[in-house]
Amino acid sequence: MRKPLITLLLAVAVFVVIQGLMLTGVLNLYWQQIIQLAGIVTISALGLNLIYGFTGQFSLGHAAFYGIGAYTAAFITRTWPGGGYFAFAAGLIAGTALAGAIALLIGLPILRLRSDYLGIATLGFGIIMKVLFDNLDFIGGSRGMTGIQGYTGFAWVFFLGLAGIIVLRNLIYSSIGRALLSIREDEIAAEAIGVDTTRYKTLGFVVGCCYAGLAGGLYAHLYKFLHPSNFDFLKSIDVLLVVVLGGLGSMSGTVVAAVAWTFLLEGLRVVLPPEILDWRLVIYPLLLIIVMLLRPKGLFGGREFRFLIPGEPRAGRPGPGVGEPGSGVDTE
Repeated sequence: MRKPLITLLLAVAVFVVIQGLMLTGVLNLYWQQIIQLAGIVTISALGLNLIYGFTGQFSLGHAAFYGIGAYTAAFITRTWPGGGYFAFAAGLIAGTALAGAIALLIGLPILRLRSDYLGIATLGFGIIMKVLFDNLDFIGGSRGMTGIQGYTGFAWVFFLGLAGIIVLRNLIYSSIGRALLSIREDEIAAEAIGVDTTRYKTLGFVVGCCYAGLAGGLYAHLYKFLHPSNFDFLKSIDVLLVVVLGGLGSMSGTVVAAVAWTFLLEGLRVVLPPEILDWRLVIYPLLLIIVMLLRPKGLFGGREFRFLIPGEPRAGRPGPGVGEPGSGVDTE
């Protein structure tokens, strides 16, 4: 128990330091908001990494579930009598659950597809949801949803993100996680040894989309305004880039890449003069090309921080294979 306890204490120390910087005004409101956005992007990217990085299912509709969670949570807090943080918690739970329920409904038929065909199917679902967001008047339609309270705070984002990492880590290092990894490596071989691939692919897809729904609920109450353009196809690509840059099948890489990517976007906005601000759109793909050339498996590949690995392999107890998540061994 010593290793998890030390890790938890370090996490609390990080929270105390950042919260102290916020309360003392060292970090202004703008950077406070960016830090919270980085945490929200991390939660969403962890969900996509479970779907794509650990299970090997190519999804281009992640932003749709992000939007489902955002609109559901915001609708509940707006209509809840008196509002308050109880309503906010209920909205987050409802947004997460609805995203998972819809993922289950569409996952059962489309997860029988593979590779590019699955990507096209999830892209089609994302487009359908974008059209619905544009045309449903009770959530604002194309005008967007206003009147959302700013309940999201750093404590909510930090501890929900920490819980998300713990849940994902425990899932990956369980028998379910081994089944998901076997599907990613060779689905036919997994079926041959008795893995119910459709069941486990659906489970991974649903859990990953629940992460997106939770992140969407936090996002809605951070920016207090929702518009359908926040959840279009390009937003799915943004999260996919974070997962690929961090390394498929690496929780550590996803966290680092999500935080770095968010701060890069906003850092360039502050550093670059207004007349060349649009050059950001050239810098991003250049960085992506450079990283892919130097680190084709992403920044972390299949490696993890040691505190995310349950335990060191002992004699008579096999550990993760070389190159697998948690092995601590790079195959390059």
